Amino acid sequence: MTNVAQWDPFTELRNAMDRLFEEGFSRPWRLLGTSEYGPSFPVEMSSTDDAIEIKAALPGVRPEDVDISVTGDVLTIKAEHPADDSEGRQFYRREIQYGSLQRSFNLPVSVDADKAQARYEHGMLYLMLPKVESVRPKPIKIAAPVQNGTSPH
Repeated sequence: MTNVAQWDPFTELRNAMDRLFEEGFSRPWRLLGTSEYGPSFPVEMSSTDDAIEIKAALPGVRPEDVDISVTGDVLTIKAEHPADDSEGRQFYRREIQYGSLQRSFNLPVSVDADKAQARYEHGMLYLMLPKVESVRPKPIKIAAPVQNGTSPH
């Protein structure tokens, strides 16, 4: 038996509106291209019990041209992508961003910046920012039941 899905003519419109609200209003600079907000780069931020982990795509940027800092609970990544020699060329499409790149993020928890680790491989920046002890999950063990059948309370 085949599944038949009823076509909803407004699905495409709803999806487009969802994208507009998710990316357009919350991150309007993405709709503006390289405007006053400047060129940007994509980032992933995730969390484990012990650390905040960040991946940033910085193709064409040399590791020595990347500056990473944590001030309070704000992480800032700055990079410089040198422009290529494009004199005398006519571009039909130009999407590679050159010049100064910068992103700043509010970190979801406090981190120990002194123990942070960073590595750079094949155009990807990998950061591991250990969480401070006070925000790490603490296991609470359940006491074994008392043998005589009475409650510990």
